[in-house]
Amino acid sequence: MKPGVLVVLLTAAILSAGPVRDAEAQILGQYIESYRARLSPRDHYNSNGERLQSAAAIIRQDRANFYVYGIRDPEDEADSFFSKKSNRARLEQLLENGRTSPDDIYRILNGTPLIKVDIYATGIVVTILSD
Repeated sequence: MKPGVLVVLLTAAILSAGPVRDAEAQILGQYIESYRARLSPRDHYNSNGERLQSAAAIIRQDRANFYVYGIRDPEDEADSFFSKKSNRARLEQLLENGRTSPDDIYRILNGTPLIKVDIYATGIVVTILSD
């Protein structure tokens, strides 16, 4: 096959596939939505006053505080996905399937960062925006 024909065929194949979302979407399935939240000190404790021991539990408590208890930080945004209790119950599994750096997990556990959560069908990606 002539090199020019190969280039045309490869270009056609790429263009026919349509735009490809980033690598996260390919691994984690369909993108659902994103939101931002400040993980304040009150998000680090459950409703019984016990200190939470995982980043997923803290993020889950933030969403419960937002939707169930009406406890919101000025930087907290709504999302339709975690407004449902059944989806909040899946948060630990979604974070396990997703991607968050060990440094970001440490900062969530030991600080009050502003985070961005990208929600996909089978996982979430958590990024620290600021401390």
